Amino acid sequence: MTDWTERYRPSTLSEVRGNNKARDALKEWAETWSDHREPVVLHGAPGVGKTSAAHALANDMGWEVVELNASDERTADAIERFAGRASRNSTLAGSVGDGSGGRQLVVMDEADNIHYQYDRGGKQAVTSLLKEANQPIVLIANEYYDMSKGLRNAAREIEFRDVSARSIVPVLRDILRKEGIEFDEDALKRIAEENSGDLRAAVKDLQATAEGKSTVTLEDVTTGSRNRAVDIFSFLDAVLKEEPAEEALRTAYDVDETPDDLLQWVEDKVSLVYEGEELARAYEFLSNADVWTSRVYTTDFDYSWWRYATDNLAGGVAAARDRTRGGWTQYGGAPYRSTKDSTRDEVVRSIAESGGFSMTTARLDVLPFLAAMTHHCKPRELTVAMAAWYDLDEAAVSYVTGSGETTNKVQSIVEDAAELRSEAVEDHAGDAFVERAAEEGTDGDADGEADDGDDQQTFDSDVLDRAEGDDVDDAEPAEEDDGQAGLSDFM
Repeated sequence: MTDWTERYRPSTLSEVRGNNKARDALKEWAETWSDHREPVVLHGAPGVGKTSAAHALANDMGWEVVELNASDERTADAIERFAGRASRNSTLAGSVGDGSGGRQLVVMDEADNIHYQYDRGGKQAVTSLLKEANQPIVLIANEYYDMSKGLRNAAREIEFRDVSARSIVPVLRDILRKEGIEFDEDALKRIAEENSGDLRAAVKDLQATAEGKSTVTLEDVTTGSRNRAVDIFSFLDAVLKEEPAEEALRTAYDVDETPDDLLQWVEDKVSLVYEGEELARAYEFLSNADVWTSRVYTTDFDYSWWRYATDNLAGGVAAARDRTRGGWTQYGGAPYRSTKDSTRDEVVRSIAESGGFSMTTARLDVLPFLAAMTHHCKPRELTVAMAAWYDLDEAAVSYVTGSGETTNKVQSIVEDAAELRSEAVEDHAGDAFVERAAEEGTDGDADGEADDGDDQQTFDSDVLDRAEGDDVDDAEPAEEDDGQAGLSDFM
């Protein structure tokens, strides 16, 4: 079942309904961009078509899209790497000339949410980006005045207002005609009026009402419309605790969140409910969902791929459960605003830097295995080794293992890990002093010089050897296999 908000997303600005003034202003901004070279902020309530308008504009203009959203890491470095480099390119696909071909449209969603821990330097980086860009930039925000003053002053403003019921009805009518479903006009009016200017929610209601029917009547709307009481936490309960796969999937279509947002929610909360093998299975489905979500953005925004992401993050994760669960779970706040998310990013960064691979690989491939291997800090020796290897604090150990941050168990593990690292540092520093003495006693040839990369490798090996109970002085060289299992086996 494909989400109709995806299937009928406008592909051209002429299909954007209910905000004609904003739509025309956006078109004028794009067509004259080479004259003024200003960025633009599109702001307004969720579901009124801001992001859809940006992508439809790019399609009209023949521009490629580079997108950075709130679920991405948005440090100054990340913004420079993903958006900054693109924004300063003269062209990616040939000569720009005096037309619009070959340009890139840099789209930054949720620009009003650049405020959490890993956004240190993010606001300043975006402000600099806006001033230096050689490519058109669109910032998208729900709350204009939640953006920093610097961002507001650096960009042109276009407001998208709530879509009137009168504008929503033709959209619903057109969808049902394309689906080959008959309808009563009063039914469409009722759906439009009940959604308070939110076009996306109205389309979701229409799909829920029309499912399995050849005709949509007013009575169908009254008795069968989407249950808007299904909020994100009810969705999480359905997927992680209560419903079988098929029902969990249906619930996903009843939530006013996009599949990439739902992916962030499920990924962030699954470890609060699942454990052991079911957690590992769930992460496999989430990894698949991440692949399908990414494919949307690598195929000129073909949103049909989102259905496969939803299948995995909802139906797949529900199917990974060994049993249903009751009771109440304290899920906490949104993933991209929570302290827990900042902790996760710290852990992922440490894993990525230690292993020399991408943040995505660290987050989706390595972290799930660490969580399964050290669930509730068992086995303890391996948990200590992990904490020492990645230099994790109490919050990080708690996040990976699913244990309480303030428990004596976590605190003692962090203390033992710190001691383990300290011992390895002392041993390694001793080697360095020996090397320095040898170097001072020679003419500075290659044999007397220390290699920082080898030093770090030796230090990491010492940490693992101590955690496994080996005598560092008697340990075999790092390149030989000592038959012991350690974290290095998973890097």
